[in-house]
Amino acid sequence: MAKENVTNNAALSGVGSMATRRLLAGLVEQYARETGQRLTVAATGGVQAERRVRAGEAFDFAVLASAAIDRLTAGRYLIGARTDVVRSAMAAAVAAGAARPDIGTEGALRETMLRAARIGYSSGPSGGHLLALLERWGLAEAIGPRLVMAQPGVPVASLIAGGEVEIGFQQLSELNEVPGVDVIGPLPVGAQLVSVFSAAICAVSQRQRAAADFLAFLGSERAEAAKRAFGMEPARGAAPTQQ
Repeated sequence: MAKENVTNNAALSGVGSMATRRLLAGLVEQYARETGQRLTVAATGGVQAERRVRAGEAFDFAVLASAAIDRLTAGRYLIGARTDVVRSAMAAAVAAGAARPDIGTEGALRETMLRAARIGYSSGPSGGHLLALLERWGLAEAIGPRLVMAQPGVPVASLIAGGEVEIGFQQLSELNEVPGVDVIGPLPVGAQLVSVFSAAICAVSQRQRAAADFLAFLGSERAEAAKRAFGMEPARGAAPTQQ
């Protein structure tokens, strides 16, 4: 790794997707308490985060969908081994207090989507998966006009809470414990997508050893309680899923 050429107390800087922003905020606080190391993480849409790393912005690490981490590593924008951080399942949610439709089976989910007036989805991997489901079910044309895509960096939960959609789909961590939103539950077997979010060191980092220490923490047992508290599962040794 590159020689550290900045003061030891300099803050580490990272970039992450919106799907992990609340988790990373909590883990950054925990790590700072335990080690004294200061960190900042810029949270943005996954596509924008990948572009920023490619542009050579001065980040020390990135936490993104595993496929994005692999692309950036192949392009030598990231270096070293990938650290798998969390597995995040998709869920559905409605406005707080609204009736909770049945999504317990793939057939029930299909019928719920047919009845929904407006459906919210993300511009990230979960949104792509939802569109693929509609194609597989032969409903893309029928439901397409009722779909509302959250703009990059905007959580689907904001569309639900604001009354713009009747039901919304995204990673559970993005929907869980958001004011004005009730989570119905995870998507059923056959319709579920579990995304793996991973981390790696940026090639432009001047503090690669310090960044490696933080990534080791992200993948350690010390971080597992926080991951579960934010509706995710530890992903140590996890194989990447569709992204």
